[in-house]
Amino acid sequence: MSDEPYLFDVGVTALAHAGTPVSDVALAYVRQAIAGEIQAIVPHASLIGAHHILSSVYGFANERASALMQRFMDAKRIHWYEELAEDTVRAGFECAGEMNIDGWDGYYAQVAIEEGAETILTLDDDFNRIDELTTEVILSSEEFRTLNEFLGY
Repeated sequence: MSDEPYLFDVGVTALAHAGTPVSDVALAYVRQAIAGEIQAIVPHASLIGAHHILSSVYGFANERASALMQRFMDAKRIHWYEELAEDTVRAGFECAGEMNIDGWDGYYAQVAIEEGAETILTLDDDFNRIDELTTEVILSSEEFRTLNEFLGY
């Protein structure tokens, strides 16, 4: 692992809290971030997305997903990116349009660039299209198969 900060994509946060057969992979990163062993940047907005994923994909009750995200927010060694500035959102949309990626991914990429995080921890490789960033897809192909089987895909 690098000494440089990592931006946590929404999928990593959701998976770490989901209790799947492969959640330990994501949970290891979250634990390192909470302990201050790695520099983590987590946008507050991504916690809303993680709540949505926990409730809609992993079948959590809204109350449980809310409690998990609120407890995660208590981690003091994580750099919580609180802004949702217009300039950042616009630049994220420009990135999304140019790179043909989701708007959320464009926003996360822009936050990573603005905050000096060269690496995004993620479950997908969409960020590979952005030259300024390195993508660390945290699951292996076998782990993705295990997750997909667990989810019934």
